[in-house]
Amino acid sequence: MNTKSDAVAPSMLALLAKQKAAHLRDGPPSPEKRIDRLDRCISLLIDHRRAIEDALNEDFGARSRDTTAFTDIAASIGPLKHAKANLHTWMKTEKRKTTPAILGLFGAKAEVRYQPKGVVGVISPWNFPINLTFAPLAGILAAGNRAMIKPSEFTPTTSALMAQMFGGAFSEDEIAVVTGGPEVGQAFAGLAFDHLIFTGATSIARHVMRAAAENLVPLTLELGGKSPVIVGRSADMTVVAARVMAGKTLNAGQICLAPDYLFAPKDQVEGFVAAAQNSVSRMFPTLKDNPDYTAIIAQRHYDRLTGYVDDARAKGARIIELKPEGEDFSQQEHRRIPPTLILDPTDDMKVMQDEIFGPLLPVKTYDTVDQAVDYINAHDRPLGLYYFGADAAEQARVVSGTTAGGVTINDVIFHIVQEDLPFGGVGPSGMGSYHGLDGFREFSHRKAVFSQIRKDIGPLQMMRPPYGAGIRKYLDGQLKR
Repeated sequence: MNTKSDAVAPSMLALLAKQKAAHLRDGPPSPEKRIDRLDRCISLLIDHRRAIEDALNEDFGARSRDTTAFTDIAASIGPLKHAKANLHTWMKTEKRKTTPAILGLFGAKAEVRYQPKGVVGVISPWNFPINLTFAPLAGILAAGNRAMIKPSEFTPTTSALMAQMFGGAFSEDEIAVVTGGPEVGQAFAGLAFDHLIFTGATSIARHVMRAAAENLVPLTLELGGKSPVIVGRSADMTVVAARVMAGKTLNAGQICLAPDYLFAPKDQVEGFVAAAQNSVSRMFPTLKDNPDYTAIIAQRHYDRLTGYVDDARAKGARIIELKPEGEDFSQQEHRRIPPTLILDPTDDMKVMQDEIFGPLLPVKTYDTVDQAVDYINAHDRPLGLYYFGADAAEQARVVSGTTAGGVTINDVIFHIVQEDLPFGGVGPSGMGSYHGLDGFREFSHRKAVFSQIRKDIGPLQMMRPPYGAGIRKYLDGQLKR
């Protein structure tokens, strides 16, 4: 028995009971009430912009304010506004056909109604703590739910700020924030929510799933994995390098969708290396003290990443640090790691076994694209997959021949910002999906409602004993190829 999680559970149980009671008391909220809640979230983000930037800079040690404004604040407002604009359409009852069809001719109705599930638990991560709290809330609130939020202990200043923000704009029975360490997270995952969304590492997701299973809580798991890039021979290597390295250096690669490793044609690797060097030098003329370049979140993650590099070097990989000449990262105030290419990686290297979550990019080679496809298919299905090239047949081979949560063609990461596309993983990279309409449906109960005709007509009577010619004629029509 975990006495620490047992000790913190009662207050969370009381909070959950309070939200569930309010949900039952008030019933499904009106469209106007849902829009009001979405508006309050938007206002929180706008009004606390500077405080959010300050908090994340403090938690990371050094985090680009523009990155925070772009990826955490603006990228959260977009989904909330999208939900507002489409809410009335999403809430409409969906008509379906009746079976047998003749019942519909006489006035029977089949339909799907979207009903709030109730209270949704949100466990958000440290890498984009604001966005990965507010973006799910767009679907959660649009669907008419209440929410309990457990943000990461790795960003304590930001987590405390979120508790203050929500506490000032929402009653506890609408949205509540629970802060604390692993024991709080463990207890939180075991609560009997009506739905739970977890964003984080696959290893932690296994524990979350076990805890949720005790109460048969429906889950959305947004995880990660090793998202590959395949560079076709027809690709423009300058464009490839600019876009891949932009994705790899955003938040210093601490993104679930960051390109994790890259496949290039064997005879084009040196061209990619040169283009990557040029791309990084244009984005970051300096790195060590550049406010645009984010630090690694914690010392243990810094040690993990530098350990990957040391392990790869010891096992024969060629290491290329893409940094200005003369910048020494062994002595620095913050935990910055320069963008680093790892050439000729092998599967016995740790960097090819774990999700990297940092600015390291292994570069593998292929003779034929089928070799790259086969390699990807031999490993866990990734959250994202990226293809660069102008060869339509090759593109089709890559997209249809692999399974990933989502795909971006001729760029990286961008499929996540498409509000009309579902975002989610497959197996070890996640389950369920949200964003836009898919988020509204993910956090709604799709209630099937069938309205029978009032008059007891022949087609209904023939389905009851004593059976006669009518049912036999119906069965003769059904039981044939």
